[in-house]
Amino acid sequence: MLDAGPQPMNGALVIAGSADTRGASLLTAGLCRWLRQQGVTVAPFKPLSVAQSSYVTIDGAEIGRPQALQAAAAEIEPDARMNPVLLKPGIGGSQVMVLGQDVGMVDTDGYAENAARLLDVALDSLAALRREFDVVICEGADRAPDRRRGADLPDLDLSRSAGLATVLTADASGGGSMAALHGTLALLPPEDQALIAGFILTAARDTARDTGRETGREQAAGLLRSLTGRPMLGALPDDPDRWLVAQLNIGGAEIWPRLPSGPPLGHDILRVSVVATPRMSDLADIEPLAAEPGVLIRLAASAEELGDADLVILPGSRATVADLAFIRERGIADLITSRARAGRPVLGISGGYQMLTDEIGDDVESGAGSVSGLGLLTASVVFDANPTIGRRAGAAYGSAVTGFEARRGAVTATGIRAEPFPGGCRSGVVWGTSWHGLLENDAFRRAFLAEVAGFAGRDFKPAPDASFEAVRTAALDRLGDLVGAHLDTTVIERLIEGGPPPGLPVVPPAGGRSGAS
Repeated sequence: MLDAGPQPMNGALVIAGSADTRGASLLTAGLCRWLRQQGVTVAPFKPLSVAQSSYVTIDGAEIGRPQALQAAAAEIEPDARMNPVLLKPGIGGSQVMVLGQDVGMVDTDGYAENAARLLDVALDSLAALRREFDVVICEGADRAPDRRRGADLPDLDLSRSAGLATVLTADASGGGSMAALHGTLALLPPEDQALIAGFILTAARDTARDTGRETGREQAAGLLRSLTGRPMLGALPDDPDRWLVAQLNIGGAEIWPRLPSGPPLGHDILRVSVVATPRMSDLADIEPLAAEPGVLIRLAASAEELGDADLVILPGSRATVADLAFIRERGIADLITSRARAGRPVLGISGGYQMLTDEIGDDVESGAGSVSGLGLLTASVVFDANPTIGRRAGAAYGSAVTGFEARRGAVTATGIRAEPFPGGCRSGVVWGTSWHGLLENDAFRRAFLAEVAGFAGRDFKPAPDASFEAVRTAALDRLGDLVGAHLDTTVIERLIEGGPPPGLPVVPPAGGRSGAS
């Protein structure tokens, strides 16, 4: 076990994915939690994050939402050093955040011109975290062989500069994981291969120990070791409670958290449908609803899928005008409008709130100028080149509420029908807010859902003791337990402390030479 005594080990490990959304974020969170369970001080780190969802720290810095959850797994407060470079893609380029502060919009070429400077910022941040914490678990860039060297901040640049061991991950749920690991390693140049010290599978579905005979996965792992000289360090199970997927930006419209808290307290389930758009963001805002017994959450990409919903939510968007056009083309906008006028609840969050207004003035994000909104809230939106970022506090339904903003469009209520609502306004059964994290406030969430159930005519009762923080803590504890039970933590500790072992063999690419001297 790692020494958590007075002498800090200042170790680090890089977790790299063989493809996008292959579980590196989840594994990083799990390792942070497992290390913290051992009494080790630990911090997450991702040098470059490309994310649709973000989080605002106490001091007003904007970082990727997965790094905020990984910090929660480590039981520390998130800060900008944990994600020194954040890219928020939009139409025509990406918004660049450096150490949590906006430095403007760039395209691919503009970003490449500054990549070397940004790598220095990332390395300085990593060095600072390593001085402060016993261990830093680094989540690297995905698709390592596909990156253009010098135009990005890939994990192997980080590993080489800091002398860190890298563990390569692959998703075991869809097949081909062993081939992905072998192929990823073989495509790397020898100097990068020397950093890859082992493999871990994620989303594994058959992790039970077989008695007396070797399983197919064990046979494949043995073959992979014979071909690469590197060990399989375990397989992280596909936990049936996928409550953390939205927090970590894993998967898409086909994945959503299941009910973790049991049957409803009343006679009815409360059905919540979230409108899926091409550029939707911040699905973690909706996830606290899964803390409530009897709330069923679904993602809906068509008008037909919204028909029986008790509450429709328009989530955040990185392209409000484009996503508004998308829901109009598919008849979703008409359905939302008709259901609201029939007294059926609708909630808009951030970009979704902007869509509910009368008019959107956007010369910044889309350049579309004045665009008509859905007209369900008597308010207007004006986009500004300078984003609004910060923590917020207020009150609603007789309780204190907190949240944060990270937006470009400013909404102004313009009519007497608009009533106050935290971070926004409401009109009858339509609510809108610019705040993220609002539904994490337990008392507010319960009161809001009780009102929604009343409008929907459902016999649904929010649980008086349902706690978002308790559900998240339990999920992180379970994740840490899975890491301890299913991964070779002895070897992982050795890699954290000592870096990549010397003499790892070079794997030649298929049909070619490795380039090794």
